[in-house]
Parts: sequence; C-alpha cells; structure tokens
Amino acid sequence: MLEIRNLECVRGDHRLFTGLNFSLQGGELLYLRGSNGSGKTSLLRTVCGLLEPAEGEVLWKGENVRSRRDEFNAELTYLGHLNGVKGELTAFENLRLGCALSGLAVAEDDIYDALERIGLGGREDLPTQVLSQGQKRRVALARLLLSKASLWVLDEPFTALDVAAVDQLAKLIEAHLQKGGMAMFTTHQAVDIRAGAVGEVDLDALDA
Repeated sequence: MLEIRNLECVRGDHRLFTGLNFSLQGGELLYLRGSNGSGKTSLLRTVCGLLEPAEGEVLWKGENVRSRRDEFNAELTYLGHLNGVKGELTAFENLRLGCALSGLAVAEDDIYDALERIGLGGREDLPTQVLSQGQKRRVALARLLLSKASLWVLDEPFTALDVAAVDQLAKLIEAHLQKGGMAMFTTHQAVDIRAGAVGEVDLDALDA
C-alpha cells in the first residue's frame, strides 16, 4: 500500500541519501536504521508529506500521495521525535485536541480509557508540564490507542520509556500488525516485536 520510489533527500547543500526504494504492505513492520545525521527523521517526515523530496515519490495505493493527500492523512498516524504535547493542557485535553485536529471522533470515556491503559491513570487532568519526560511520552503514545489509521510512522517511539512501557508499546505495535496495519520506525534500542513480516532499511548503506 505504501511505496517509496527512487527517493532522494537533500538538506541545505548536503544530500542525505539517494536512490531509496522500498514498499510496505498490511501486516508489515519496517525498521529504519542509520547513524545520526543519515536522514532517518527526514525520511519519516518526507513519507508523511511534511518535507518534499528532492527526487522520487511516495506512493499510496499506487498513486502519488500528493493526489491522495486527504485519504492518505486519514490513514496515517505520525509520532515525531518530540512529543507534540502542549504543557499548559492536561493529558486529556492534549488527546482531545489531537483527535479533533485529525478529524477523529472519539468519546471522552475512550480518551480516559486510553490514558489509563497507557499508565497515566490518576494523571489525566494534570497539566502535562508537571509530568516526567516518560509520562509526557506516554501522553503522545496514547494517540496510538485511539488511532484508526492503518499506517503508523514513529520516530524514536521508545525514547524516555521504562522497561514496562517499552514492552507495552511493543505489544501495541504487534496488535496493530496482527490486525493488518503497517508500521515503520526508528530506534536505537533492541526491541523484540513478534508479529508480522519484518523488514529493514539502513540509510548508511545508501549512496549519498
């Protein structure tokens, strides 16, 4: 459903990579690897349409995402390297706002349930600025529990999580794959995900 064709990424006067090709189907997981500065975050943001490629294209169901932008965005959940939460808002308010901006109709009880499941029970109505880094990350990750998107694009999703939370997130990804979803992510941690077909792209192995 997702295809990357002959992609080239340039930042400033530096070409990060060129000639990148891969595809991702339902039930598949893609690990994106590479050293710092190799272009991992730039690639994820390009896939999501937040950056324009210098060459090549991103295809969704066989067509360039530029021509299917609304449909593609409805099928996409992107979690960036930063948590993307507003400190003055509570965990509940952050999730409610995020769902509204994504056009996702979610009941209040579902939001509270997601925060409970992600380990934030009792902290749902606290301003996120008083939460620890790991708890702020959990607020962002709670979006995955509410998402109905088929494609998850995650940039270092395990950052700042303790061992129990890493295991919980791995199980969330496994469940998503088992339901026919797709996921691609970067990580510097060894994570055991036992579901779906697993692929890998190493940006250090590409021409630059």
